[in-house]
Amino acid sequence: MTTDSNQPAHRRLRARFVAISWRDLAVSFGPVVLVAIAAIWLAVWLVQPAPPRTITLSAGPEGSSFWTAAQRYKTILARDGITLNVLPSEGSRQNVERLADEHQPVDLGLVQGGVSQGLDIDGLVSLGSMFYAPISVFYRGERVTKLSDFAGKRIAIGREGSGARALSLTLLKANGIEPGGPTKLTAYDGQEAAQALIDARVDAAMLTGDSATGPTMGKLIRTPGIRLMDFAQADAYTRRFTYLNQLTLPRGVFDLGRNLPAQPVHVISPTVELVARESLHPALSDLLVEAAREVHGKANLLQRAGEFPSAQVHEFPISDDAARYYKSGKGFLYRHLPFWIASLADRIVVLLVPIIVVLIPAFRLVPSLYSWRVKSRLYRWYGGLIALEREALADDAHIEYPNLRQRLDTIEAAVNRLKIPLAYADQFYVLREHISFVRQRLDAMNAQPGATSVAGSDAVQRAGGVPPEPNGA
Repeated sequence: MTTDSNQPAHRRLRARFVAISWRDLAVSFGPVVLVAIAAIWLAVWLVQPAPPRTITLSAGPEGSSFWTAAQRYKTILARDGITLNVLPSEGSRQNVERLADEHQPVDLGLVQGGVSQGLDIDGLVSLGSMFYAPISVFYRGERVTKLSDFAGKRIAIGREGSGARALSLTLLKANGIEPGGPTKLTAYDGQEAAQALIDARVDAAMLTGDSATGPTMGKLIRTPGIRLMDFAQADAYTRRFTYLNQLTLPRGVFDLGRNLPAQPVHVISPTVELVARESLHPALSDLLVEAAREVHGKANLLQRAGEFPSAQVHEFPISDDAARYYKSGKGFLYRHLPFWIASLADRIVVLLVPIIVVLIPAFRLVPSLYSWRVKSRLYRWYGGLIALEREALADDAHIEYPNLRQRLDTIEAAVNRLKIPLAYADQFYVLREHISFVRQRLDAMNAQPGATSVAGSDAVQRAGGVPPEPNGA
């Protein structure tokens, strides 16, 4: 019996059969893992982090309508575990300045229309209009219907930094009245402005937003000799200043018994918007609009029930999240789950969906990649066999026989050293059979009459003779 040690090197079977080729499996999984990592990174980059538990709103002077609204927001947001810090301010102008300054720790601000002129408001968005802030002009003397009629008189236009002052200056400038001219513009505001008008220290008071509170307006309209201006040019103002709206106060709206005002009064009014930085978390955007709906959604002297908050676009673009909310309301998860659970579930869903969409097709490719990797180690030798067999069919194949035989031995030796999964053992043995077939064919062709063996050829050459001619030559 012939032992393995006596067999030629190319005939020794050193192949190993394994259950799984871990190397091939790792290489097959490599592209899938890279795709998965890329998908996870992209999802994490796109998905918003958890909403912060604390946000800051710049409101207005303590006790003002802005401050009161902010305090109600604070109470409502606390139900969902959100802490709203309310900062006092001089008014709308300062609120915009704080939001525009990225170094200021402010996320939101109540901003009256018409106060952002000259400020860089890029990166600021509106969560919607919250309520009207009509500009009410009270004055002494004969009936006046145009602001230009106050030229050369004394006018209270509000404190520095307030929305009332910024809007008053804009409207007065449109009527040819500017600071430094013959018209005296004073910084009286709210109750102080009302008292100055009652005491005849000013001829007119322009009140809006925080300065135009119900008690202040009621006090002025009931004071003999003081009138509320009817804007005869109200429609023209709304055409020139797109952030203004025209409102009509019906007769008797302030006092039915005394029929005050005695005639319908046309006033112009900006809206107050809840303005935020673009970085505001989408989930908080929904909560804030919900809170605003609870605070501002009821009917009053100036608005119908459900009119506010609204997606009216003025100086600030409406945020994408707010626009979605006004169009379709809260998302499914936020309608049916507590806020923090819905927020977590929302982020998990957004994170997993793209990963699943990418990984399911990728994992389906793994078996094919694995099979291709294993079979490629077998198939690579078929190319050498085919090339060798083609050369064996050439006319001078008997001359090249030693070289062809050596190449075949190299192929067989390499195949016999392969490590192959058991599932592919049949293909391994088919390859060995094909090698044996080529060997037999090569040997048969070399044994044909006229073929010269490598030993005979060498002997003839060494003897200096000529090999015998083939039979039948």
